[in-house]
Amino acid sequence: MKRRHALTLLPASSLLLGARAAAAPIPKSAATDAGFAISVQCWSFKEFTLFEAIEMAAAAGAGGVELFPGQKIGGELGDAGVDPAKASQQVPAILAKCKEHGVSPVNFGVTDVPNDEGKAREIFDFVNQLGAYGVTTESLGSLDLMEKLVKEYDLKVCFHNHPKGTPLWNPDTVWKAIQGRDERIGYCADVGHWATSGLDPLEVIRKIAPRVRSFHMKDREEIGKWTHDRPFGTGIIDNGAILDEVRKHGFAGNVSIEYEHNWDKSLPEVAQCAGYLRGYSKLRA
Repeated sequence: MKRRHALTLLPASSLLLGARAAAAPIPKSAATDAGFAISVQCWSFKEFTLFEAIEMAAAAGAGGVELFPGQKIGGELGDAGVDPAKASQQVPAILAKCKEHGVSPVNFGVTDVPNDEGKAREIFDFVNQLGAYGVTTESLGSLDLMEKLVKEYDLKVCFHNHPKGTPLWNPDTVWKAIQGRDERIGYCADVGHWATSGLDPLEVIRKIAPRVRSFHMKDREEIGKWTHDRPFGTGIIDNGAILDEVRKHGFAGNVSIEYEHNWDKSLPEVAQCAGYLRGYSKLRA
């Protein structure tokens, strides 16, 4: 195993521990007994249309879906990609498809949020019309604008991390930026990308748990280099302990399964991940 990078994060006690972000909750239809939503990040099914991804998420046993921009929608919308600027045409069809299969939209991202109020407002309007919980982004440069919109729309903003070499790979960067900001602003914790970057995901979570607002959850074989995703509970990432940590601080967001392997035949593995989360929820409720 390669050497892990040290973290210099401020201690969690520097934030108000136990503070619960007072934003619109996860849709009740998607929430588990443990308070969080089991969802599928539709990127897991990027080889399919959104409508197919919704069907597959339901078949896997998830209660929610996290949409991403540009995915072909399917159905009567055909090859049109998911686009907040076309909310009036797209949202009714997406909601109808979700209702048909018993799942709820819970989040939208990863999406660029321009530092332009009109364009940013389109994204927040779209998410609000979907009845979702938050916006997942890496647009840290738009933080001031997003904080204004968070207060207006009562939505979460979840800052996502890609692996080392990208701007937000080190959780210090987001931690420092959100000090003193609205409590609805926090992390979308991509635990697999932290592992690739040489960070122990559980160690990171122990330091940032009060501000985790959502997950792109993964399991991996090794920390310190890229390895493909594995069904939860079969790798090195202790996702149960990670969930224990954030729930100490009132976490009630979306845990999105993002499975980036076996792209055209991953449904059984995604279902195994959903089963792990359902089992955790029953044991910890």
